[in-house]
Amino acid sequence: MTEQPNSHGLDLSLGDAIYSLRAIRRVRPDPIPDEVLRSIVDAARQAPNGGNMQPWHFLVVTAADLRAEFAPLYREAWWAKRHDSGYQSAADLPDHFRPAMRLADEIGEAPALVLLCATARGAAAASSIIPAVQNLLLAARAHGVGGTITNLHPSVEERVHELFGIPDDAQVVYCVPLGYPKGRFGPVNRKPLNEVASLNRWDGPGLG
Repeated sequence: MTEQPNSHGLDLSLGDAIYSLRAIRRVRPDPIPDEVLRSIVDAARQAPNGGNMQPWHFLVVTAADLRAEFAPLYREAWWAKRHDSGYQSAADLPDHFRPAMRLADEIGEAPALVLLCATARGAAAASSIIPAVQNLLLAARAHGVGGTITNLHPSVEERVHELFGIPDDAQVVYCVPLGYPKGRFGPVNRKPLNEVASLNRWDGPGLG
């Protein structure tokens, strides 16, 4: 079967995208063109999923007033998760939480938010969102747009559903802020392969 030419604007090679994809938490307020957002979300729609049931809905939020209303809910959710883990204030947090804490303060400034929702409750429906969010981030990378995976907290769920008109039987699995990076993409800093992968047994030879 002959491959069709790329018609989706995703000209960055898959290898380059994978090896330079990192969590981007600081983005510029510049709007993302509609056609770029469509391409990014359409890539998410192509993801493999259980039984090809496609139990997802991708809610793209660009309206400034809605982003402004969502921002304090996200910040509340972020701190609720820290409180659940025993951290009560910024002074308690380890350094590796600092970039995420800054995102909690600035998420409303991202020009687009994508809420990746499952159209049913439960882990089975939510699991199909995992490959979709990776597709979304890789497509965003190909367009020079950055983002990061975040999630919410039950304490704000009802208010988020009300704000965006999300049905009660749906669930927000991930929230991905998108924007053109203030910094840059990779290279990424990862542990060596032989420290995180082994052959046949957990204590088998490393693959590095």
